[in-house]
Amino acid sequence: MTDETDVLIIGAGPCGLMLANELGQRGINAIVADREETVATAPQANATQARSMEHYRRLGFAHEIRKLGLPQDYPTDVAYFTTYAGYELGRHRMPPSGQADAVVREKAHIWNAAELPHRISQALVEQTLCRKAQGLPTISVDFNWLAERFEERPDGVTTHLTHTKTGEKRTIRSQYLFAADGTQGMVRRQLGIRYNGGDASTRDFMGGRMLSIYVDMPTFYDEIAYDRAWMYWCFNRRRRGILAAVDGRTKFGFGTQLRPGEDGETMTFEQAGELVRQAVGKDIPITVTGTAQWTAGRALVADRFQQGRVLMGGDAVHVFTPTGGMGYNTAVEDAVNVGWKLAAVLKGQADPALLDSYEAERRPIAFRNTRFAAGFADSVGLFAPSPAIENEGPAGDLARARAGAYLAEHGRNEFTIPGFTLGARYDSSPAIWPEESLIPPDQPSVYVPSAKPGGRAPHFWMQDGSSLFDNFGFEWTLLCIGEGTAGEAIAAEAARRGLPLKRLDLTGNATAADFYHMPFALIRPDQVVAWRGTNATAADAAAILDRLTGRAQEVAEAVA
Repeated sequence: MTDETDVLIIGAGPCGLMLANELGQRGINAIVADREETVATAPQANATQARSMEHYRRLGFAHEIRKLGLPQDYPTDVAYFTTYAGYELGRHRMPPSGQADAVVREKAHIWNAAELPHRISQALVEQTLCRKAQGLPTISVDFNWLAERFEERPDGVTTHLTHTKTGEKRTIRSQYLFAADGTQGMVRRQLGIRYNGGDASTRDFMGGRMLSIYVDMPTFYDEIAYDRAWMYWCFNRRRRGILAAVDGRTKFGFGTQLRPGEDGETMTFEQAGELVRQAVGKDIPITVTGTAQWTAGRALVADRFQQGRVLMGGDAVHVFTPTGGMGYNTAVEDAVNVGWKLAAVLKGQADPALLDSYEAERRPIAFRNTRFAAGFADSVGLFAPSPAIENEGPAGDLARARAGAYLAEHGRNEFTIPGFTLGARYDSSPAIWPEESLIPPDQPSVYVPSAKPGGRAPHFWMQDGSSLFDNFGFEWTLLCIGEGTAGEAIAAEAARRGLPLKRLDLTGNATAADFYHMPFALIRPDQVVAWRGTNATAADAAAILDRLTGRAQEVAEAVA
């Protein structure tokens, strides 16, 4: 069997499915092939950051995802305990999902965003992304297909697959191949591309062999006297672990670092349940529904993200320690970045050279984000509370007070991270118009909005209560804030090229003028500021759009 498509995506995880949605909403034909029978059903990651939610909003289904997971009134606090039935040490309070819209407006000085983070099982997100992709007429999501090898041709890529149930052989010819096939994926290995960085740092926690245990605990909330939380951490001499609420009723995901002599591959469900009881600190009914062993402490980035017509994203090119939820969210942003570029190239709106900007933009961000995640893992994983932390009396009280102060501060730093999620920048990108101005500080817990080209467009709420981002076009947007010649020149040049461009009139909007500092700003389809300025001739506009669509090199070669 032989099929043809514009883009073949290997891997139906968050990265591959997000790319399918980006391409499908632009009318690009794509096939998603995955070796598994369906998308993930185990909880896995459980933090969808604000930027990912903004992208789901841009695609039109953030509200659906916001309603999934924990009940709308369930607090998303992070709480720290000796054991869950023992002493509470500290707590970082965060609002329930039902208050997200009100809080993101109220705290716009912290969250310069259209969306707050959302605490939800990755499995529910994947199921939504899959359903949305399957509803697009140009997208096919095909499970039980194992990609075994590929050959790149001058005009495309030929990939050979085998059905995991029937053994049927299949060939897919595509113009481009995108691999979102994980750490052991075929594509990166066939290309001979290696990971580099830190692998399995040694820590008391989040460093080494970890075991995820999926459990039903029907009496947990009745047995535990403290306020409900989204995430429960425990610190005691027997067991350190993290318990994440999945549905706010009975389902939880528990993670613990395995000690010498413990093997998650051979451990029975009954033995795994005992590890959870050590963290609970009380004998309560526990039913284990699944386990998975994995390695924490990794901070790896591939040497390359692309080669010719083959591109890669997600775990195929970067591997994280899961603190901060940065791996899944970085993978989503990979897909967003490459999605509009592939579509523009396939539609003839951009030169294939534009795709070179994918690695140029995303690889530095992978290093940045793995560094942030490793820092948070060090902060919590290297923290060793006093042995007296469970003692009664003054010594125990002091040990718990010290641990609680440290952990509450750590919680604020790890779980309120607008800088990480909103502050990624592409200053050295060939698909950004360079500007000599100050680069804003880059800190995970603080976000400084800046309209300097290369960063996410600063957000604000419009007078009618809508989000600025809701008023952007799906492709290019030209913000018209003041007077000058650049607006007409760029709009005319975009029309001449057939480049979809929406002009958004913000004349007289003081907030827009304060954030953007220039009369005009050109926003890319991924909501990144590509250029800003005042005056421009037709030749200037052509040069700007040449650079932003990968044609600058083509023009230079023609002139030479």
